[in-house]
Amino acid sequence: MKVSTLFSLLPVLIFLNVKLLAQSNKIVHVSKEDDFFPAETSVAINPQNPKNIICAFIARVKEYKGTTNFTYSSFDGGESWLRVPTANPDERIEGDDAVAFGNDGMAYHSYISFYGSWDYNWKRQSSGIYVDASNDGGRTWFRRSVVVDHINTSAPMEDKPYVIADNSKDSKFKNNVYLAWTHFAVYGSYNHADSSQIYFSRSVDSGKTFSTPMRISDTGGDCIDSSNTVEGAITAVGPEGQVYVVWAGPKGLVMTESLDGGKTFGANKVIGYIYHGWDKEVPGIGRANGMPVTKIDNSYGPNRGTIYVNWIDDRNGDPDVFLKYSRDEGKTWSNSIRVNDDKLKNGKYQFFTWMAVDPGDGSVNIAFYDRRDYDSTITGLTLARSTDGGKTFVNYKINQAPFNCSKKLFFGDYIGIDAYNGEVITTYMFFKNEDINGKPRPGTAVNSAIFHFKPGSQQQLN
Repeated sequence: MKVSTLFSLLPVLIFLNVKLLAQSNKIVHVSKEDDFFPAETSVAINPQNPKNIICAFIARVKEYKGTTNFTYSSFDGGESWLRVPTANPDERIEGDDAVAFGNDGMAYHSYISFYGSWDYNWKRQSSGIYVDASNDGGRTWFRRSVVVDHINTSAPMEDKPYVIADNSKDSKFKNNVYLAWTHFAVYGSYNHADSSQIYFSRSVDSGKTFSTPMRISDTGGDCIDSSNTVEGAITAVGPEGQVYVVWAGPKGLVMTESLDGGKTFGANKVIGYIYHGWDKEVPGIGRANGMPVTKIDNSYGPNRGTIYVNWIDDRNGDPDVFLKYSRDEGKTWSNSIRVNDDKLKNGKYQFFTWMAVDPGDGSVNIAFYDRRDYDSTITGLTLARSTDGGKTFVNYKINQAPFNCSKKLFFGDYIGIDAYNGEVITTYMFFKNEDINGKPRPGTAVNSAIFHFKPGSQQQLN
């Protein structure tokens, strides 16, 4: 679509239900052919060198024992990728990857590392969270820091951490590193005495050491790992160093905040609801969640300081992508805004949403799987972009070939996206049926889609 045509149709695209058109975005293969069943991607752009991008995800590779995480580093804006294995000296199962850059170019990679959490007969049970650091753009990871680690026991279990750094130039806590996660007393337990809670830890020395984990949820949930479990805790940092954490659970979308760099937190506040809970049923997917993603506009644009929360729910009869925002530090919130612009209540599924707010131009960029144009379990992907503070979105088709889904294969829980000065990259899993030689081999692989926008606009650049 020509740029002039896009601008002339913009009001129509926003308010009418239209079929997605192919857009100018490049698809690049990230995972290697010997990565077996890669899933759960996270991606981050280096603010010191935007051509340097790091992606991380779980995979199995024959030469590495256990299920080891891998990071992939690019130094050419996502055109090519270097694979780097994560340290795994105890040959544990690693997963739930997240990557982030600090404003100084230091990269952080958080992940869980466990063994025997679902089988209590394992002799070497463990459950921990680690954060690695790299000062060379992800070529090497020179430090492995322990956030929490339980040895010779499967309980409690720590799950779904997500690392971020305080990158605000005006924050007195800048370069602090934060992460929040779910703490299961006993994973999978149906005992009402066992609960899930949200825990938090911070580092004030650029990830060298982390504080003793503390509980920040006033009330918890069950341990079943479903909608009544508290999960999906993502930390976000405001322009003056305010720390916000939002998660989902039996009360809905819950937020807490810290004004002292993550040292203490205030009372929890319910800011919204996920209709029918965060645990969703999506045909062809073994599990699908609608957990929230929280980001903040740290640009110097008109919406600086706005808190955005993005999630999935099925209030319209099928899963849709939603957003709400606060422009007053979480005191009040907008109504829920439907992000996908296909026909309402059409029975089509959108799922696995993730969001990035560009620190340069303040744009809100949301990637998700999308079945609006397909039947059965055939799936594509969409990027939705807002340049007016989340009020309206334009939906762009990601040029990934549509694929069929299978419950027989692990597909993970989330995808990744980041943005910087109009450059947007999303990383995601897709199902494949054969290897590069055309031989049958069902599995998954990871690709990236790269968009180039004129900062602050919907105009795409070549």
